[in-house]
Amino acid sequence: MAEGRAVQVGDLGDQFLLLLGGERSGGHQNRLAVALLGPPAHTTGPAAGYVYRWFTDPSSRLIYPEDEHPHHSRVMVYDLRAAIGRRGYDAQSMDMVTRLRRASREFSELWETGDVAVRRGDRKRVIHPTLGVVEVHCQNLFSEDGRQRLQFFTAPAGSPAVEQLRLLTVIGVQNFSGSTAEV
Repeated sequence: MAEGRAVQVGDLGDQFLLLLGGERSGGHQNRLAVALLGPPAHTTGPAAGYVYRWFTDPSSRLIYPEDEHPHHSRVMVYDLRAAIGRRGYDAQSMDMVTRLRRASREFSELWETGDVAVRRGDRKRVIHPTLGVVEVHCQNLFSEDGRQRLQFFTAPAGSPAVEQLRLLTVIGVQNFSGSTAEV
């Protein structure tokens, strides 16, 4: 994310990419990220941010196996604390923390630990409606000021996910489960 140059997420070829712009931003996904993760939420305010929805809308967790939810919760809270620290505990960020603490006991308990961790990369298992569980590496690249994050998803070499992601580049957002998806 070079200074003075906007990254067009949709123009980066056959990469699975998600550009996030802060805790109140829903981000921008290219077509392959939509195919893997589903369409972005069409909301505004705090609910536009994925972390907020994770703790307030149980349906946002459906793309990950239930036994991995505690891990994702910890990672999100610790990373949020790091991001807010970089922003100097600004009013908008702290308002979101206050809202989350009121709305989610889980968030509140994790926030109280005081743990901080910058999420640079993680293994994720995504539940895809057609392909089943797809295991990917999720890497994060940060803008110089840390306010934007580019997430990209790759398959571990030699894993079934290599072929699953190749197949997603072909089928895209087509839904073979019988229900229609909004994109």
